[in-house]
Amino acid sequence: MTVLTASGVNTTLDAVSSKVYVPGREGSLQSEMLAAARAAERVPYVLVPELASITAELATGRPVVVLQNLGVSWAPQWHYAVVVGVDIDRDEMILRSGTDERRVTRTPVFLRTWKRSDFWAVSVLRPGELPANADRDRYVEAVAGLEQTGHALAARDAWQAGLSRWPDDEVVLFGLANTEYALGNYSNAEQNYREILRNDNSSLIAYNNLAMTLLALGRNEEALDQIDVALTLAKGSPLLGELQDTRNIIFGTSTE
Repeated sequence: MTVLTASGVNTTLDAVSSKVYVPGREGSLQSEMLAAARAAERVPYVLVPELASITAELATGRPVVVLQNLGVSWAPQWHYAVVVGVDIDRDEMILRSGTDERRVTRTPVFLRTWKRSDFWAVSVLRPGELPANADRDRYVEAVAGLEQTGHALAARDAWQAGLSRWPDDEVVLFGLANTEYALGNYSNAEQNYREILRNDNSSLIAYNNLAMTLLALGRNEEALDQIDVALTLAKGSPLLGELQDTRNIIFGTSTE
């Protein structure tokens, strides 16, 4: 709950627990933790597994969820805590753990228990925010996960933030274009698909999606032109059938 509240979500402990607690497992799985953040239209970003990633997020004002094993290898005691501060001079970590709002733990002890989870940690971003030390692949995975939940507006803001960091990245451009299309912002989607094709004029998916966007804009002849270019390039491609299906849709719409 702490990380969601810090990101501006108005929620309660009971509301969060109902989404992340897994009956029969006496706790919450990592996938459920991530899903709860996405359900709140937030971007759960799994950090690079090092202490510097946590301290960098804390410096921005974002607390970090970590998974610890407080037991031993043969009798694990998995536990989620929220890192809310670091005291470098005292070599201490300040955690919010269970009902304890301020648990001070020696950093070496924290690192030992955290290591047992392969240093799993997650920061919860508002759509439009970037992590302090943004790793492109991790960020793309995080936003794609949000997009797949159907929160197109939030995903669009997140892709736009990614584009500000990686302006020529084809995957980020695709993500933004697809969310614009899902939102019915076809002119914006067209602009983004054309930008992808300016950077890579062999992208069959970009031609396909551009064609469908032009169809949505009522520009059927242009749509046919784009899909025909893709079909010319697609000889032997596993996408050939999908492209032909798109052409049939456009052609059928044009002759109605």
